[in-house]
Amino acid sequence: MRFRPEREAPRTAGLPLGLGDLRGAADAPLAALAAAWLGVDDVQLECSGTAALTVALTALAAHTPSRREVAIPAFTCPRVPVAIRRAGLVPRLVDLRADHFDMDPERLAEACGEQTLAVLPTHLGGRLADVARANAIAHAIGALTIEDTAQALGARHEGAFAGTQGDMGFYSLAAGKSLSIFAGGLLVARDPAWRERCRQASQRLARWRPALELRRSIELAGYTALYRPGGLGWAYGNPLRRALRRGDLFRAAGERFDPDFPLHRVGRWRQSVGARAFGRLAPFIEATAAQAQARAPRLGSIVDVQLFTDESGTWPCFMLRLPDQATRDAVLRRLWSSRQGVSRMFVHALPDYPWLEAMPGGDDVPNARDFAARTLTVTNSPWLDDLAFEHVCAVIEAVVVSR
Repeated sequence: MRFRPEREAPRTAGLPLGLGDLRGAADAPLAALAAAWLGVDDVQLECSGTAALTVALTALAAHTPSRREVAIPAFTCPRVPVAIRRAGLVPRLVDLRADHFDMDPERLAEACGEQTLAVLPTHLGGRLADVARANAIAHAIGALTIEDTAQALGARHEGAFAGTQGDMGFYSLAAGKSLSIFAGGLLVARDPAWRERCRQASQRLARWRPALELRRSIELAGYTALYRPGGLGWAYGNPLRRALRRGDLFRAAGERFDPDFPLHRVGRWRQSVGARAFGRLAPFIEATAAQAQARAPRLGSIVDVQLFTDESGTWPCFMLRLPDQATRDAVLRRLWSSRQGVSRMFVHALPDYPWLEAMPGGDDVPNARDFAARTLTVTNSPWLDDLAFEHVCAVIEAVVVSR
């Protein structure tokens, strides 16, 4: 008898918004609440994580015009190289460590030189990259680090929040993230001079666009209503399954986007929604971390499956590496179209996206391509109950054993 879940689980664990979050002004601004929680002097609010990265890079490029390259992992969100190009810079791809998502330190050192403006250590799925090593390599050649913490808001390493250990860091407040205002981003910088340069860059780039902000406000209200088990099937699950039936993997993975993405200011109402929800963020992260610690041993017990874990981080999802691409694809054929929050992190390594321009370093990234071919994610949403989680584990186990 085929297992049929009764409710839709999202691909990641995000904090649900409530109707009370939509009412009136908050007691404190969202940026101020985030700054106090992260333990930094100031947080800059932007309209997306991609916009926050663009603003940071624009500030760096204006200050150091002789350097034009940004070193990034060859497996990351395809919006990252788009943001780099938007800032007038060149993304240089760095292969990953074997069997890991972090950049290979030797390859990173080889890629960095007098043209390197910044290095982007990237945290994926709540798991943490080695920022200290990236700092050492970048600073040795006069470059800065910008932590890509889009998927790891609230993660900590040795007591410090991810995103605050590099020279700069940015977070995403997009739909499905730990905290969402439907489209938003946070930017932090350790040095006051860089904070001021980023603020000035934002003032030049991000204009007030009332029509777009009205649209985002309507989308946020819809997100609040539908980001729950009863609404996710309509808003997320059904479009996902239509995309998979058409063979459109990019849309199924949420990777269809306009490369000419907007840069605009976030309105007060959406800021207030995020601020009202902010007080529930830390307890939510603690609850999902506890659930992950309880469930991780089951996934880790599956023979020939690697579960990425560390002692820190957050747990929006579980990231798994299967024995080979054929096995990974067989699991996805069984589970991606289900209601159980199984998905892919990104469809390809960066050199293999047809709409991205060729990038230096992209001709030699075998580990990134292998990682893209063999990984999948399982949601850590509380809406995936124990019975559904066990079904996901059993399917993965059965496919691996049968091949």
